[in-house]
Amino acid sequence: MAENLFNKVWDLHKVKRLESGQDQLFIGLHLIHEVTSPQAFDMLKERGLKVLYPDRTFATVDHIVPTASQARPFSDTLAEEMMQAIERNTAEHGIEFFGLHTDNQGIVHIIGPELGLTQPGMTIACGDSHTSTHGAFGSIGFGIGTSQIRDVLATQCMAISRPKVRKIDVRGSLKPGVYAKDIILKIIASLGVHGGIGYAYEYAGEAIRALSMEERMTICNMSIEGGARVGYVSPDQTTYEYIKGRRYAPKDEAFEQAVEYWNGIASPEDAGYDDVFELNADELEPMVTWGINPGQAIGVTQRTPRINEVDRDHREVAEKAYEHMGFNEGDTVKDKPIDIAFLGSCTNARISDLREAARYLEGKRVAPSVQAFVVPGSKQVAKQAEAEGLPKIFSEAGFEWRGAGCSMCLAMNPDKLEGRQLCASSSNRNFIGRQGSPTGRTVLMSPTMVAAAAVNGRVVDIREHL
Repeated sequence: MAENLFNKVWDLHKVKRLESGQDQLFIGLHLIHEVTSPQAFDMLKERGLKVLYPDRTFATVDHIVPTASQARPFSDTLAEEMMQAIERNTAEHGIEFFGLHTDNQGIVHIIGPELGLTQPGMTIACGDSHTSTHGAFGSIGFGIGTSQIRDVLATQCMAISRPKVRKIDVRGSLKPGVYAKDIILKIIASLGVHGGIGYAYEYAGEAIRALSMEERMTICNMSIEGGARVGYVSPDQTTYEYIKGRRYAPKDEAFEQAVEYWNGIASPEDAGYDDVFELNADELEPMVTWGINPGQAIGVTQRTPRINEVDRDHREVAEKAYEHMGFNEGDTVKDKPIDIAFLGSCTNARISDLREAARYLEGKRVAPSVQAFVVPGSKQVAKQAEAEGLPKIFSEAGFEWRGAGCSMCLAMNPDKLEGRQLCASSSNRNFIGRQGSPTGRTVLMSPTMVAAAAVNGRVVDIREHL
């Protein structure tokens, strides 16, 4: 059998096999942000080391950035210290920095693709678990820890074990009201949050090929939620059309040469895999989470599982989920009242996400009981949205239009749930405390489902409201 993309790219970037049994892998693109990089730079300083290839590292700020007001200094002293640290470190080491003073600041996994930094066949690393997002372009994106950030800064390499490769074959086509977010939630619900451990996921099939690049990014983004270290889609014409003309993309003849290489690293029809999982997109409905991890997800018309129906290994987590969420066994998430509607995150804060939500919201109003806000994923997304009149639609509907950042996805900033509030969220995680309150509750869903929940004051089936 022929080699799949993952193994081709791995072999091209493998420097050598280490005594530990791991491979030393060269990293083509390194992305950093303000939260996980300060300690790594301190480690370099302690050892008297410099950044080996500063032109391969790019920095932004996103996690701790306030979205209501981004005036400096930040009221949160720790956040201000982190900002000053990344400003100081990038200046000292000659690293390109997309800070608040630039037009290209935004969530790290959104600015990489929109600037053309993310390209097929690359190895990409970032101190953030959702680096798998970049795999939508046929690259291999690794979320790494602070010590590995240090290693990449100092050597442009890191030590890592090669995972197996599972093909996720998504057949058929999506029905109206069903989106990329629903595909990935269904995959995680089917295989489990630990099902991908030891694997890279290759998303393939006619339903995946029909998706836009931004929709593919949504799916690859949440690979990590299913336990996979990497998620990717083989590059095709959709990929190349997205990349062409972007700031850091190859130009003119160099672009044509790049496309030749990109076509060559794509998985061929007869590629071999360690495992294959099939999913029929025709049968999908809008998905919602009912518990405390993304794998606890069901179709919006389905009922939550009874404890005695849950696999024995997962019953304890299911019991904890019911206790935390206040839901009942055999209940539906549909019609549950919400307090907060959050549109944002590296999963669903791109221009297509905002367009789709705004299309639904036009002429409607958010329910009086709901606080709703939308956080564009980057300044460029915000600029494009403004050119299309989207902020006006959101504002007239009752949504607050915020500045670019991670916002309530992880609440390392002022955007947090309070008390037992229930949030309809377009983000990627519904862990206890993830959105800032230890008792707050999160229901994950697509952006349009979030918009519909905001208007109706409760979780609804978007198909009944289109």
